[in-house]
Amino acid sequence: MQAYVYKSRRRADTYVFLAERDGFSRLPATVAQALGQLEFVLEVALTPDRRLARADATVVRANLSAQGFHVQFPPVPGMPGAADE
Repeated sequence: MQAYVYKSRRRADTYVFLAERDGFSRLPATVAQALGQLEFVLEVALTPDRRLARADATVVRANLSAQGFHVQFPPVPGMPGAADE
């Protein structure tokens, strides 16, 4: 499964994975408004063995199949898996 990754220009460290390139119509209006302008950063093949730095690829694939998008928020300090600063 191909995914197209965009970063939010309004919210730091927030990314949107889309099932189709520039498929912004899949985003609910409230989500699109909160994220602001999105900038393309990467096309990636989400294979079953693919590992992602800050998201579970299985969850991302499931969200892309079900709704056409997945939003990756920045890690919350103090939560398991969050980068130590």
